[in-house]
Amino acid sequence: MDTNPIHYLPIVTTIFSAAFTVTLFKRWQQKPAARYLLWWTIGVAMYGVGTLAESLTTLFGWSEPVFRSWYISGALLGGAPLATGTVYLLLPKRVADRFAIALVSYVAVVSALVLATPIIPDLVEPNRLSGQVMEWSWVRLFSPVVNLYAVIFLVGGAFWSAWQYRKKEGASSRVAGNILIAVGAILPGIGGGFARAGVVEVLYVTELLGLTLIWAGFRVISGDSVVSIFNPQRALLGESD
Repeated sequence: MDTNPIHYLPIVTTIFSAAFTVTLFKRWQQKPAARYLLWWTIGVAMYGVGTLAESLTTLFGWSEPVFRSWYISGALLGGAPLATGTVYLLLPKRVADRFAIALVSYVAVVSALVLATPIIPDLVEPNRLSGQVMEWSWVRLFSPVVNLYAVIFLVGGAFWSAWQYRKKEGASSRVAGNILIAVGAILPGIGGGFARAGVVEVLYVTELLGLTLIWAGFRVISGDSVVSIFNPQRALLGESD
């Protein structure tokens, strides 16, 4: 078993992800028509699946099914579902539906490639995950597309909302909450860059810090409508969806 303490951080992240998923799921149950809540719930759940795979690898060693689930849930679905939830807040529903369909189609195709690519046994490390073990290395070129999508809508949407709220009297908590969410969303992407270079330990740290900041941001704004996290105009108009 690996003795590097950093390799055990995903266990904590998985626990946090499970608790946050339950929180979001309960909010969605209260408003089942709110598709943004559904997508956020899926996003945090997939985040947890990825860190669970990391935890299992640390505790029990590398396995092919766990690795493939890690790559799909982390590299492809780590931030994209959260970003899609934001799309439903920022754009008309018809446009958001098209983004959602495109994302699902794209991830389905790339996931099939991830499942099909042969593994290079010599590059497998007993208690450490890395995409470098995939023989079809070109498959890894698809993940930056969904990561860019996440940056534009999740990170960009949060910063945009913080910028809008800065002008509103008494909205300091909303500004702070959105900044926390934006920074939290950036961190796993930075860690993912290190993971692609073979330094997966940075990813483990940024995953925990990122999720903690996103949840903190959510809690800071928890007294307001969930819509107001990313869409101040709609919140000011008193709309609930």
